[in-house]
Amino acid sequence: MHLPVRRQTVPPQNTNYEEDIIYVTKHNKWVLNSIGMWPAVVEGIDKFLPKIVIGFSNLVSLFTVVQCILHIILEEKDALLRLRLLGLACFASINLLKYWAVIVRKPNIEYCIKQVQTDWKQVEFQKNRMLMLRYGKIGRDLTIYSAMFMYSAGMCYITIMQYAMAMSLKANNRTIRVLVYPTYSGFFDAQKSPIYEIVYVLQCMCTFVFNSVTVGCCGLAALFATHACGQIDVVISQLNDLVEGKFAKKNSDPNTRLMEIVKHHIRILKFSAVIETVLQEVCFFEFVGSTFVICLLEYYCITDWQQNNKIGLATYSMLLVSLTFNMFLLCYIGNLLIEKSTSVGISCYMIDWYRLPVKTVQDLILIIAMSNSPAKISAGRIFLLSLPTFGNVLKTSFAYLNFVRNTIMY
Repeated sequence: MHLPVRRQTVPPQNTNYEEDIIYVTKHNKWVLNSIGMWPAVVEGIDKFLPKIVIGFSNLVSLFTVVQCILHIILEEKDALLRLRLLGLACFASINLLKYWAVIVRKPNIEYCIKQVQTDWKQVEFQKNRMLMLRYGKIGRDLTIYSAMFMYSAGMCYITIMQYAMAMSLKANNRTIRVLVYPTYSGFFDAQKSPIYEIVYVLQCMCTFVFNSVTVGCCGLAALFATHACGQIDVVISQLNDLVEGKFAKKNSDPNTRLMEIVKHHIRILKFSAVIETVLQEVCFFEFVGSTFVICLLEYYCITDWQQNNKIGLATYSMLLVSLTFNMFLLCYIGNLLIEKSTSVGISCYMIDWYRLPVKTVQDLILIIAMSNSPAKISAGRIFLLSLPTFGNVLKTSFAYLNFVRNTIMY
């Protein structure tokens, strides 16, 4: 589903729209620019820069993931070490799949971003602007928290964890230079210089790409879903003013005001449908991958606790918190969007509808009927993202944890 980007010729009504757009999109723009996914209007050779970034990021990611999988399958014989590396391989593979899904949906992402910018330009009243800023701040804060957790955990894993592994080998009188992502010796000998240094730099870049993909996907979901919630609040505000018409155009009757409300509501529903299209594959991979990776991270934390490995325990705990928070973020905004979409119908009933003309009251029934099918975000159109879904993910991960522990013990 590739939607064309519609160019708006209507002059902006919000004089502060540039500052507002920067406020709600700044952090998403930083993250998505780093992986070539933020739409940029540039001319000349710079217009090829996002494609170059995407191509380079894919090469670095494939270089790391393929070697890690080959090492686990063909070279690693220790079952416990295989289990240790399985979580890393699963996390890397899931993020690579998410990256490809985002690349495929890039036209839809551009459409949604343009729609967000257009909505900010066309804000008519200060109270509507404040409603949108309220939800814009929620999306902005969620993106910042996701970035803080993910980048800090990723940097600790690629630096401190590698140091801990090297110290462990040194204690066993082995002089192997360690890489967090294992390499396949059939291609090259990673112990030689400068191959080791080059591979380590590439793995750091790969870690940055994977963290940026995770943060970027969560940031896009937070940006688009909270923007839709802000627009729904604007519609509710218009419904509350439907009877009096204090904030409507002069000389407008209730039918005209309701017509504008319905147009706005339909635009929100269409925007929400595009959001689900953009996020359905990403959320599916996140849902499946997080269930397994969280289970494995819980197991790593338990074993490192038993072995008194403080560095490993701290690193895996940070990764566990960051992945759990990202899953919670997606489920939270999915739940928020459902609740907000449903509240439109409740607002239709709560206004003084008995003071409206009979024809207008009949038309309100259509809005109530539409709100019974709320906007939502699904994982591959299979799982509905909501807070109960987040609880199911945690319960499933604990069930897998018990299975892994019992299997290894016996």
